[in-house]
Amino acid sequence: MIYAFYLILAILIVFLSNKASEYVDLIDKKSTLSGAFIGGVILSAVTSLPELFTSITSTIMLDKPGLCIGNILGSDLFNLMILAVLILLSYKSLMKANISKSHIKVTFMVCLIYMAILFQMMDIFHFEILTVSITTLLIFVFYTLGIRYMSSENGEISAQPEDVVEDNKASKLSLRQVVIRFIIVSIGIIALSISITYVTDMIATKHNLGYGLAGALFLGIATSLPEVASTIALFRLKNYNIAISNIIGSNIFNLLILGIADVLYLGKGVYDFSDSKTINLLVLGAIATPMIMMILRKRNKFTVICPIAVILCYILFLTY
Repeated sequence: MIYAFYLILAILIVFLSNKASEYVDLIDKKSTLSGAFIGGVILSAVTSLPELFTSITSTIMLDKPGLCIGNILGSDLFNLMILAVLILLSYKSLMKANISKSHIKVTFMVCLIYMAILFQMMDIFHFEILTVSITTLLIFVFYTLGIRYMSSENGEISAQPEDVVEDNKASKLSLRQVVIRFIIVSIGIIALSISITYVTDMIATKHNLGYGLAGALFLGIATSLPEVASTIALFRLKNYNIAISNIIGSNIFNLLILGIADVLYLGKGVYDFSDSKTINLLVLGAIATPMIMMILRKRNKFTVICPIAVILCYILFLTY
């Protein structure tokens, strides 16, 4: 029964996250905000709302930081694995596509965050500034730089025929109506995210699962479904630039969530490496992220090797 409840919650999160993405797209069409900023920053933030509230719930309400860091690192590794699979399926056309150079810079920021967390795990960065971990402060700095790079791109993509239809539909709603619907959907995502965190905790307790594994599988995959669904759709439309931006933007936002959770988890710290599976997630994520960066640099010899390596990283986590 508990698994059926988990599945229902996961499906509802995907549905509401997709609706939220649609409303963000309408806000883009009806407002004067930068399309690149809305697509590369706000869209990824919206689809990462489940990670945000599941992470806060697992730390503040459940007092289990292992679920939080397992959720974040598991979500990021799962996102990279899905992106690697899609790259393999469409690598010929992807190599001919125009990929923004900002994606490489943002991915590099993600690599730096992984390095900071690795140093935290090895006690190299084990000190604080005003009760806030230096690792968390570095996450904030690198995320800010990533936002700056993403916002500097114009992000213009040629319109598809479907876009014209959507514009006609969008004209029926005012900007105020769209914003109100977006807020309602976001509240629903928050409620469902908190619920699925409690369900995951019950599953982990029932089967004696480590919180790193439970966070990576039951939370990480469920909260990554919105990014996966939207990325698959964008790959089908051959909008590779936006698809990659969604994954990379979501991953760096997820790591920001880890920093936010650490700040809110007063006096305790969210960097819990007591579970060996969490350490595996961190190391494998630190390996997989540079592989994606190599692909984005359009080195042909890495086109097939790197996606396979990323997929193997996820398989290693599941089997080791």
